Amino acid sequence: MNAILNISAYKFVPLPDAAQLREQLLERAQALGLKGTVLLAEEGINLFLAGPGEAVRSFVAQLHADARFADIVPKESWSAHQPFKKMLVKVKPEIIRMNHPAIRPAEGRAPAVPAATVKRWLDQGHDDEGRPVVTLDTRNDFEVDQGTFDNAIDWRISKFSEFPQAVLDHQAELQGKTVVSFCTGGIRCEKAAIFMREAGLDHVYQLEGGILKYFEETGSAHYHGNCFVFDERRGVGADLAALQR
Repeated sequence: MNAILNISAYKFVPLPDAAQLREQLLERAQALGLKGTVLLAEEGINLFLAGPGEAVRSFVAQLHADARFADIVPKESWSAHQPFKKMLVKVKPEIIRMNHPAIRPAEGRAPAVPAATVKRWLDQGHDDEGRPVVTLDTRNDFEVDQGTFDNAIDWRISKFSEFPQAVLDHQAELQGKTVVSFCTGGIRCEKAAIFMREAGLDHVYQLEGGILKYFEETGSAHYHGNCFVFDERRGVGADLAALQR
């Protein structure tokens, strides 16, 4: 029986009180018996939590009571076992490290495209204006190896901080195309899309909600393999179920 609810969510929003929030969120999560990781930074929040459904949803309801987090909608999946060993809440310089402090999604994100639109574009082979569409995997090489979109661009980066230089090295290859950046849950492709637009690429979008939302809304069309996740499940299929060992 799948009794453990797994959620992931993030939001880029200024959090000057990240250190104080750390104590509050850790206390709440521990009181509810949850496990996972919450990352806080001046730029926002990124969380991965698991526990009994009622407890997880209670934590989310308390999070929504803070106006800054009121519109967070976690991605959900279920598993038979708790995939985390402990509960950690950390304050970091960035919730996803890019080493480009000028990239600040809270000040305005790049355009996002929903899963259904991406599927339609891939079905027809071009966007609604006739431009060729390419998908760009912003994840690390070992994640890509577990599964990715058919014919996705993969620059074999080993950490996200290598992504900006990879864009500059391959920028000419992307000119004139509609580029859909994607990642697991949306956080990396959000920063990636902003960087690419600032680098001068005109038709760049982020896949709204990442691969997990794509699975949830469209299934596995145009995607082969599984989606790597950073917990003991190691990966989920298009049905968002943990891989069988």
